[in-house]
Amino acid sequence: MINKDFNKGVTLTAFGSFWWGVIGVIYFQYISFVGFIEVVLHRCIWTAVILVITTFYFSKWKIFFQLVKNLKILFTLFLSGFLIFINWAVWIYAVANNQIIDASFGYFIMPILSVFLGNIFFKEILNTKRKLSVILVVFSIIFLILVNFKSIPWVGLIVALSWGFYNLLRKKINVDTDIGLLIESLFILPFALFGFYLIIQAGVNDFNFTNPSLMLILILAGPMTVIPLFLYVRGVELCGLGPTGMIFYITPTFQFILGFFYYNEPFSLIKLVSFILIWIAVFIYLKDLYENN
Repeated sequence: MINKDFNKGVTLTAFGSFWWGVIGVIYFQYISFVGFIEVVLHRCIWTAVILVITTFYFSKWKIFFQLVKNLKILFTLFLSGFLIFINWAVWIYAVANNQIIDASFGYFIMPILSVFLGNIFFKEILNTKRKLSVILVVFSIIFLILVNFKSIPWVGLIVALSWGFYNLLRKKINVDTDIGLLIESLFILPFALFGFYLIIQAGVNDFNFTNPSLMLILILAGPMTVIPLFLYVRGVELCGLGPTGMIFYITPTFQFILGFFYYNEPFSLIKLVSFILIWIAVFIYLKDLYENN
């Protein structure tokens, strides 16, 4: 039974990571002709709608109301909601502006950054291998700054930092992933609706009743966000953080492949050197995960 659960967890995590790395990239690239601000707003609005539906379906409103009574948790989720909004917005910007490779840089360093932040804020012990992986990541960024400041993948760094600090805040309060995301989405929702109202008033909205097929495609921004999250989180529950931490690297690997080979994004020698340092850091990190799980 344990093996079955473990195998199921690996499968769910792999599919969730594949979804983020391939299906999500292709979808958001496909709708990139729509202004990226409107796409971000739709992602926020329809994610909230989907999460309200799933909360009804899984009968989790009791958990929801327990959490909203706690002001400390509520304030933390307000801050984490702001960070997840930044993460979503910058990632969509990257896909819409042919910076998928730069975004993959962020996803490659995300887990290692989380290890580093855990050491700083939670005093989690870093063994020698994890220290080395953190040093290599920092060195790769310093290398880019010193050699060519313009080549720094700011998109990737913002994606990684926003997600790293998001996880840090969520770890401090330890609430259900879906209910936490629902509360975060409800915090974002009024701003997203107001932003969409301004777009409609300006007459630059692509979401309108004259094009119902595009309306449906934009509504899919909600499921495109929630489904891989549910798959990944369920996978973590079934097979643990160690294995899922390794499987997660499916996401940036496919993002990099799509960006370089399919969307023909430029990739300089300077970035190649930096990425090689990152890949060595990732290899050391994954080897350590494998040996300790």
